Amino acid sequence: MMHGGGKSDEAIVAWKPANKAEQSAAEPVEPRAETEGNADQQSTYRAQSREDASQALERIRKAARERKEEKFISLLHHIDPDQLEDAFYELKQNAAPGMDGLTWEDYEQDLERKLADLHARVHRGAYRALPSRRVYIPKPDGRQRPLAVAAIEDKIVQRAAATVLNAIYEEDFLGFSYGFRPGRGAHDAMDALVVGIESKKVNFILDADIQSFFDTVSQEWLVRFLEHRIGDRRMIHLIQKWLKTGVLEDGEVRTSDRGTAQGSVISPLLANIYLHYVLDLWAERWRQHEASGDVIIVRYADDFIVGFQHESDARRFLDALRTRLGEFALSLHPEKTRLIEFGRFAADNRKRRGQGKPETFNFLGFTFICGKSRRGKFLIKRKTRGDRMRAKLMEVKQELRRRMHQPIPSQGTWLMRVVKGYFNYHAVPTNRRALVAFRDEVIRGWRRTLSRRSQKGALAWKEMKLLADTWLPKPCVLHPWPRQRFAVTHPRWEPYAGKPHVRFCAGGAQQ
Repeated sequence: MMHGGGKSDEAIVAWKPANKAEQSAAEPVEPRAETEGNADQQSTYRAQSREDASQALERIRKAARERKEEKFISLLHHIDPDQLEDAFYELKQNAAPGMDGLTWEDYEQDLERKLADLHARVHRGAYRALPSRRVYIPKPDGRQRPLAVAAIEDKIVQRAAATVLNAIYEEDFLGFSYGFRPGRGAHDAMDALVVGIESKKVNFILDADIQSFFDTVSQEWLVRFLEHRIGDRRMIHLIQKWLKTGVLEDGEVRTSDRGTAQGSVISPLLANIYLHYVLDLWAERWRQHEASGDVIIVRYADDFIVGFQHESDARRFLDALRTRLGEFALSLHPEKTRLIEFGRFAADNRKRRGQGKPETFNFLGFTFICGKSRRGKFLIKRKTRGDRMRAKLMEVKQELRRRMHQPIPSQGTWLMRVVKGYFNYHAVPTNRRALVAFRDEVIRGWRRTLSRRSQKGALAWKEMKLLADTWLPKPCVLHPWPRQRFAVTHPRWEPYAGKPHVRFCAGGAQQ
């Protein structure tokens, strides 16, 4: 067990075997430096404190990596004033305020005193989480996505806690989990998916969608999953406070024993932990012990794709998946979950049966298409989803109306950021035509806006082209081919390609 506070110069960390009472090891942590003396001394102490914190987190990572079945029984002391300050400066400065109405700028005033008080409340159990404020943002399909906006102090403590917990769970999460993880992103997930389909014998794709995942997560099961690794009751109670505070909507605070607040800082990590135990570990075991052919898996948050060599495997997996999710209060969306024929042989097989071109599927904003390269080889093509592009263009149109009377340089600077940001995500190989279409529509919208405010009628296309070439970036592919980047991010994969004793796993090779 963790030794009590008092005057000891060491804080005992940290881990114990699961379901056992004895402590197996201790992690010494230097006490936080005092802030006495001149500014140079304070700066030196702070740098030393941050270095100590970094070393402490590295020790947690090492312990988590080497002791997969053990619990961490002393974690809360890692949430110290320096950790809280780092968490504060990692927050978005322009983020909407929560129920308390405090903005980032408001809280920055007299920050050191506020963080010291927050730290003291967290550690003596006096910290109280506030209900989140409900807001809605439009989805590409026209519906509204509910988000929860937490109070500024809740955001700070959640981010600090997530930093500590990530040191443990980043060592536990599997390679095919990509969403909301440090050093991983949507393009890494898509690279793994494309390389997996092109490298393995994939003939069928399960495009799975968990229905209302963030609203239906069982909080009871989530806490039980956390307790597999977290033996520090104070940390568990801290997380339970965020789960139980509820959401303020229409002047009423609504609480539930289901769901995590989508939009909160801690929610993505809690979602990954939940799906790690409910889906990832189970799916990996199923792949190893139940599948008769190749299986690849890529998950990004609650959106995941599973590829199969055999249709029989795909159907058995889908039936087992429904049962598995149902045991943990989850279900598949009946309309958005699809099993399709997709892969290098799909076009020929369907043509032989007179069924037309292979179906497509959507993942992370792109439509994935069975295609061929110029040399006639199988090639997965990605194209920006049409509904997502239309939604973005509608946003641009509405904002252009609001900016109608701004000077052209102001409009051009804003549109340059919009187009550049769009290209930064969507400029993947095989998608250039969609980039050209997006830029052309932005130009047409800009021309309509300028023409409406002009007394001379429609702006000539010659002048418009000059403006566009001055302000808007040209369409070009910014991302490498998936296989190239995947080989760099997963260097173990390339040397093993084609060797039968190595099983490919999206996210890396496994022997």
